[in-house]
Amino acid sequence: MLVLSEDEAMLRDSAKGFLAEAAPVSQLRALRDGRHETGFSRELWRSIAEMGWTGVLVPEEYGGLAFGNVGAALICEEMGRTLTASPFLSTAVMAATALTGGGSEAQKRRWLPAIVAGEAILALAVDEGRKHDPAQTALRAEKSGNGFRLDGTKTFVADGHVADALIVAARTSGEPGERDGLSLFLVDGTAQGLSRERTIMVDSRNAARLTFEGVQVDDADALGEIGRGHDLLERVLDAGRTGLAAELSGVAQESFERTVSYMKQRQQFGKPIGAFQALQHRAAHLYSEIEVTKSAVLAAAQALDQKPDRAGPNVSLAKAKAAEVARLAVSEAVQIHGGIGMTDEIDIGLFMKRARVAAEMFGDSGFHADRIARLRGF
Repeated sequence: MLVLSEDEAMLRDSAKGFLAEAAPVSQLRALRDGRHETGFSRELWRSIAEMGWTGVLVPEEYGGLAFGNVGAALICEEMGRTLTASPFLSTAVMAATALTGGGSEAQKRRWLPAIVAGEAILALAVDEGRKHDPAQTALRAEKSGNGFRLDGTKTFVADGHVADALIVAARTSGEPGERDGLSLFLVDGTAQGLSRERTIMVDSRNAARLTFEGVQVDDADALGEIGRGHDLLERVLDAGRTGLAAELSGVAQESFERTVSYMKQRQQFGKPIGAFQALQHRAAHLYSEIEVTKSAVLAAAQALDQKPDRAGPNVSLAKAKAAEVARLAVSEAVQIHGGIGMTDEIDIGLFMKRARVAAEMFGDSGFHADRIARLRGF
């Protein structure tokens, strides 16, 4: 059922209150204006770990809460409302999913408790071109001694500039475009032959361009089976896509609420602009779209918890819909705020920038429409 349990509602309310106080939008402005070296607050990250959120997808035997993807989505949604900059998605959601689903016992015991404690940051390195397309992975992993030699590049690696370890999608066989032949490797962030170039994106978040030149990994560094990493990679990406969809939903909700508040305050022709029917219609339409998005995101998160191998269509629907509605919400916000909406003086522009980046990350609406069609057999 598309409803929250009592525990889930408590987690959402707790996240809302904590982030409003500890990570307001003004914190993102400060990080941006100060050109912060990491792009996020280490102090906030420690506080997030103390709240237990870093263990939301980690099994209890490794110190986590095992709260599931619904819990992770609720946190991401509230982070979208405050534009919280943190490694939560890359580390607590995607890396935790990868390690839990494909890690060896040694890998789990090495990394999962460190993630829960907020002592480790991990990042997924998958994309290599301008658009998200995991099957086009070309970075080669050639057999070398007791392991593999990695050569190639990765782009748009969120938090890759500070990650203690990287989960790298590489091709151990086959050609770009093929599902078979993909493998996932855990690579130390300081490995010889690895270079990292930090990129500050339009939304003031950080990504990295990674270059691998003869980076050596052992067989023990593989996550899952060599050459059969596609399914695990898709599960990891789906966890990230659902988190992003939830964040986009939060962006849309906050943008809408700020806009409605402005409509009640801004006076024109002697009355609030919210009294004009044309704007009321636009607000009603956006409200309806946001409610649909919230349901789509919750359905995707529940599907991941209940039937992860068949959750793909739900996840792609949620990501595509959330991107579309967030784009509508921020556009309406800028237009209804008028000229001031185009300035950096108010926060609406920051929500628009985050919506644009998150909509592209791990597949835009076109990618996910195509993916749904393929999963449905078309």
